[in-house]
Amino acid sequence: MWNFRRPGALLFWSVLLTLTGCGDSTPGDTAGPAADGAAVEADYAANAARWVDAEFQPSTLDREAQLAELAWFTRAAEPFRGMRINVVSETLTTHEYEATVLAKAFEEITGIQVTHDLIQEGDVIEKLQTQMQSGQNVYDAYVNDSDLIGTHFRYGYVVPLSDFMAGDGADVTLPTLDLDDFIGLSFTTGPDGKLYQLPDQQFANLYWFRYDWFQREDLKAAFRERYGYELGVPVNWSAYEDIAEFFSVHVGEIDGERVYGHMDYGKKDPSLGWRFTDAWLSMAGAGDPGLPNGLPVDEWGIRVEGCRPAGASTSRGGAANGPAAVYALRKYMDWLKAYAPPEASGMTFSEAGPVPAQGHIAQQIFWYTTFTADMIQEGLEVVSEDGTPRWRMAPSPHGPYWSEGMKLGYQDTGAWTFLESTPLDRRKAAWLYAQFVVAKTLSLKKTLVGLTPIRDSDLASDAMTQVAPRLGGLVEFYRSPARTAWTPTGTNVPDYPKLAQLWWPNVADAVSGAVTPQAAMDALAAQQDRVLERLERAGIQGECGPKLNPEEDPAVWLSRPGAPKAKLENEKPPGETVPYDALIQAWREGRAS
Repeated sequence: MWNFRRPGALLFWSVLLTLTGCGDSTPGDTAGPAADGAAVEADYAANAARWVDAEFQPSTLDREAQLAELAWFTRAAEPFRGMRINVVSETLTTHEYEATVLAKAFEEITGIQVTHDLIQEGDVIEKLQTQMQSGQNVYDAYVNDSDLIGTHFRYGYVVPLSDFMAGDGADVTLPTLDLDDFIGLSFTTGPDGKLYQLPDQQFANLYWFRYDWFQREDLKAAFRERYGYELGVPVNWSAYEDIAEFFSVHVGEIDGERVYGHMDYGKKDPSLGWRFTDAWLSMAGAGDPGLPNGLPVDEWGIRVEGCRPAGASTSRGGAANGPAAVYALRKYMDWLKAYAPPEASGMTFSEAGPVPAQGHIAQQIFWYTTFTADMIQEGLEVVSEDGTPRWRMAPSPHGPYWSEGMKLGYQDTGAWTFLESTPLDRRKAAWLYAQFVVAKTLSLKKTLVGLTPIRDSDLASDAMTQVAPRLGGLVEFYRSPARTAWTPTGTNVPDYPKLAQLWWPNVADAVSGAVTPQAAMDALAAQQDRVLERLERAGIQGECGPKLNPEEDPAVWLSRPGAPKAKLENEKPPGETVPYDALIQAWREGRAS
């Protein structure tokens, strides 16, 4: 997701960071290469023990295992002591914790100094592109969204970590890294089966709603009388639309305050682009079944033949301007105009994000779990006096073109990425830091701070069970098999930076009324095809580079099974809901729904 996200606030209980005093500690005389070896090692060991006891709790490892893991980092870092490395990530709570706390710990335990820059995600991509194109080392490592996996594995600029861990980086690869414990590896693996990025944090785009309002008997009875079914978590877009209408039009006020049944944003801004690329078309059902992404047609409407992108337009077998995609854009526009607060259409992502916490929004179909920390702060209208949320998160509803086996939403996965142009010694030192900030010794604590889980072992921990009631369904979602249907942009997209920038101007043209939804998606599909065509002519992406299908009558493709899908006669089937408590019970029992 190429975005400009607001940093989330740290949880109230994370004030422990400042109480431990770890950030103010001074390492022993450990950086000087001429220092007595035994004394130096003793200093590093003492530093590690102090961090384990004061900061790296709770952990899924016992203290002895934590110290052993940190001792490995001390030994592996010996050739790089005194080096200063430079890494970069977007500004999120998780990365703030890394930059301000974990970088300091890493230095005191290894002797390697880290400058961890925090910048906007668009700027991260710009720096990455600069290094790719110039061959000059800008940063030694990047936490870069896995949305670029299709770009990374095709261009050859990125180091395949599978090769690195078995080759040049074998001596600096953590024996206890435990790749099988990471929940997002399928998102960072190319069609060649190689791992290109190491997940550092991830969060999903889910459905958010006011659980307390949905439990009110008067509102439940009024909804049942008007719509003929129960007020609950919407399973499909028909139910979401009915609930949006119910609260915005028929309820109108709760406790004397104006309320709305929907929240979104619509300002002409780059964030409007990934409002759509973050799986909006797949939620409507535009693509094909397949996880982590639809095959042969993905959620961007791009068809691949084998591993070669073959087109985005319906005339080439793509779905970016097919009936399902046009329906998705139209519904977004209809709901924004009819059911969201009037000011929402002039907001960007960053401006709209905090609005549900103000207490007058009943539900939001497109809500990032990175806002969880902001939603549980004491004193908010959406938080009860006992500290539990009045809201919940749940699976996203799907549109009428969706079918079983398709992805159901977006999951952002920021992952460590290393470029071939980075000198080997600096790459090795940065790889040590990347592994350190995801190591089992501290990953549970980092998860509790940033709420962006990456390890199964952390999710299964007692600590996560204890905090779950305050997190509105986050823990239950990530523990459930349902989470596999929420995935990032996949490998069908061969050049994310070039293609992503096409979306927001075209969507904005439709939102402004300058063009129809069909015309906007036709323009987008044609522009995507032109980018694919230029990449094909350039021949710079190897055997998995684009090879466009010849154009033919779209009706030929629309008559075939799968995407692109022909227009449905009825795009609003009966609304369907499920009780939230029954859904959560299913998750706890290991069922997807």
